Amino acid sequence: MPLPNAKMKINKDGVKFESNVDAVMYSMTELSRAALRDTAKFLRKRMVEKLRNLQGMRKSKRPYSSTQYWVRKRETDLQIGFKHNTWYGAFQELGDRGQPKRDILRGTVMENLDEIQRIQAQYLSALNQEKPDIPSEEEYLSPQGEE
Repeated sequence: MPLPNAKMKINKDGVKFESNVDAVMYSMTELSRAALRDTAKFLRKRMVEKLRNLQGMRKSKRPYSSTQYWVRKRETDLQIGFKHNTWYGAFQELGDRGQPKRDILRGTVMENLDEIQRIQAQYLSALNQEKPDIPSEEEYLSPQGEE
């Protein structure tokens, strides 16, 4: 999606006012979405590494197909987790009488808080630039397999 070009220009008594609020709002939204996408890719890779270490999962494709992330455009937020009823994901995370608590998702996030903050800061620091470089949506299409 290209940068909006709706600039309001007003000339009064030789003074020129320019408003580029739309462009700034667009840049803020897209940079925050890009930061969320990179954070999600990083967390998913770490989760798959943990899932690979479980018994019987070293050669399986289940870890890749059972985890997914969603960066929602309208809400500008991130949801990451296990797909519905895939490989007993919720039971593995929270524990059940037949499954011990493995804490894969929550543990991955808590272990990597510093890296998450670094990724977010990298994108949000670009807000100070005059014309920030906003990554395109095509770069982030997540495949079903390995990333």
